Amino acid sequence: MFRAALFATTGLALALPAMAEEVNIYSHRQPELLQPLVDAFSKETGITVNVAFVDKGMVERLKAEGDRSPADLVMTVDIARLGEVVEAGVTQPVKSAVLEENIPEGFRDPEGQWFGLTTRARIVYASRERVADGEVTSYEGLADPKWKGRICTRSFTSDYNVALTAAYMAHHGPEATKTWLEAVKANLAVKPSGNDRSQVKSIWSGECDISLGNTYYMGQMLANPEEKVWADTVRIVFPKFEGGGSHLNISGVAMTKAAPHKEAALKLMEWLASDEAQAIYAETNNEFPVEPGVERSDLVKSWGEFTPDSLSLTEISDLRPAALKLIEEVDVDAGA
Repeated sequence: MFRAALFATTGLALALPAMAEEVNIYSHRQPELLQPLVDAFSKETGITVNVAFVDKGMVERLKAEGDRSPADLVMTVDIARLGEVVEAGVTQPVKSAVLEENIPEGFRDPEGQWFGLTTRARIVYASRERVADGEVTSYEGLADPKWKGRICTRSFTSDYNVALTAAYMAHHGPEATKTWLEAVKANLAVKPSGNDRSQVKSIWSGECDISLGNTYYMGQMLANPEEKVWADTVRIVFPKFEGGGSHLNISGVAMTKAAPHKEAALKLMEWLASDEAQAIYAETNNEFPVEPGVERSDLVKSWGEFTPDSLSLTEISDLRPAALKLIEEVDVDAGA
């Protein structure tokens, strides 16, 4: 884009050589976490991939840029964020036999507006010393008074906890969800703060005994010498909803409405659903592949088997506003 503008303003447009294919991504995930994928795709196809880290304000940025946006794809780490960009009208539907064949129906939008790439479970980190095996079995059980003063968590208004609350609401309805939130709030050891890894640090320090977290943070902690000390003091527990399974969330991709390199972007989307890319992405980020038959990494397999919840991710996304309203009404972040 910049080269084309330069040649146009100098009157040398006719001398502009053919541009190589490229794809531009706005990502909620740090570029280094996508780099192994980018490198493998570019090596195989010759298509250049540019990743811009947009942690906040992605929707606002895409709206402001409109048809002039250089972004072809957005990659996010939560179903709520995918729903947000779709609702904002800054994406377009994609029809692809490859994507529909490789990505299970439950992990893609019925209208083709977004596609899941990997999944992660919202689990409990439990102290190896102070919490017995089998003591945590369900999300509902977090409301048990036995956990009073023993639970740590990041803000309940964070995307991950809002999605979990929306899933709870889908299973039990708004009144039961409000009661659950009030009980979890009463069981908090400290006021919610920090990220999922800092909750594990709080368990290590004895501040609390259990915390909510995403599975992949265990992989990140084990790779960090300082944080490995914290990680070694906890075990991963996969709670279930009563009558359901463990809550899953996704990382996913959507094509922007502007998409100046639509064909190349579609090639990348389809490649991301391949066995090769699924294995790279899942192992790099310590997540679960969405494509059936692609093996988990050895580390992820070591965390054990679990039963995924069967709730539709679209239903969870639709309930997000109501879940957030309840969280704010109960004022969970005020602490016990």
